[in-house]
Amino acid sequence: MQFAHEQLDVYRVSIRYVAWAYETAKRLKGIDRHARDQLLRASQSIPLNLAEGNGKGTNADRRRFFEIARGSALECGSIQDCLEACGVLSAAENTHAKTMLIRIVSMLTKLGQRNHEVRENCGCYDQIDDDNDNDNDSDNDNGAKGIR
Repeated sequence: MQFAHEQLDVYRVSIRYVAWAYETAKRLKGIDRHARDQLLRASQSIPLNLAEGNGKGTNADRRRFFEIARGSALECGSIQDCLEACGVLSAAENTHAKTMLIRIVSMLTKLGQRNHEVRENCGCYDQIDDDNDNDNDSDNDNGAKGIR
């Protein structure tokens, strides 16, 4: 069983990018720590906003979180350029990681334009039966009917 956002290709690619960012961050020390922290924060923001946005109830809310994720992906590209300019990241490493980012940005752009949705199926969360004595009342402690 998986959450709906885990079915999105853009989510899976963004998780791969986070793994790349972590491996790269291990090499960044000293004066590079600010770039390291920024890269880790921005890279994590992509899948986190994808997951949160996909769980929102309206297309407008979902689109807003997808745009935040898209902005974080663009920010990661800029951080990589700074790291390359400072000689910390090779041109080949930058190109490799940007390939993932370009794919992420492209998919997020399409998701935002199409109102595409892969939503959570709320029905699977409602199937927990904590009142299994077969009468018509709720047995929860606060006495309110139907609240779980």
